[in-house]
Amino acid sequence: MPGGRLTQQERQQIALGLADGLAYAEIARRLDRPTSTVTREVMRNGGPTAYRSDLAHRATEHRARRKQAAPRDAAAPVRADGRDAEAVREFEEVFTTVLIQSGTPRMMARVMACLCLTDSGSLTASELVQHLQVSPASISKAIAFLDSQGLVRRERDERRRERYVVDDDIWYQSMIASARAALQIVETARQGVGVLGSDTPAGVRLEGIARFLEFVSESTARAAEQARGILSAKPATPTPGTTEPGTTEPGTTEPGTASPE
Repeated sequence: MPGGRLTQQERQQIALGLADGLAYAEIARRLDRPTSTVTREVMRNGGPTAYRSDLAHRATEHRARRKQAAPRDAAAPVRADGRDAEAVREFEEVFTTVLIQSGTPRMMARVMACLCLTDSGSLTASELVQHLQVSPASISKAIAFLDSQGLVRRERDERRRERYVVDDDIWYQSMIASARAALQIVETARQGVGVLGSDTPAGVRLEGIARFLEFVSESTARAAEQARGILSAKPATPTPGTTEPGTTEPGTTEPGTASPE
């Protein structure tokens, strides 16, 4: 499997593969490259819908020139937590792009990625402003949106500063919020059926929307509850005097087997 940087021809093949609707794994297989290489390349350069091979190649050459311009004896920057600062920054870009591609507005995606990548899971508005180099108003707007989606919560620290927190079950909270939002559309659509008439084309269309979203909402909420229960459950600890299934106590034999002489 080849290593090193992607060539311009390989980037053109990636662009063609995306245009044909191929999965990252299939594009990587055709290039004989790791899937992670293709995924990172696409996400760092606009995502699957905006990727352009020529722009991606120029951006890579620009980054390479910047690195070459740095002092040769300069070590890779290391954060206070010991992590490679450049690697973390690149991953933050990739994670942000994935959130944007999933439908999250850009600034909201940047704030969400920033919060998720902190060990504490919480930051103040001033910390977000400093890290993202944006205005306090932009942070406030982003937090308001994420709060409405159930993705963050607010709390006060010991200095009475407001902190924004992502909990371990943020995706559960988000799925539940999404299910509730869908039910609001269901209720509104059914009001429209009453206004337009259930036997009219528009009324039938609205009832179809309501039935579909009602089913999806209930299924989403049920799946989220099940996943939360399964993933948050701790492995059972065997009580003294019991054995795990398929095992036997020392000095005993399985049923139907003879004891050794």
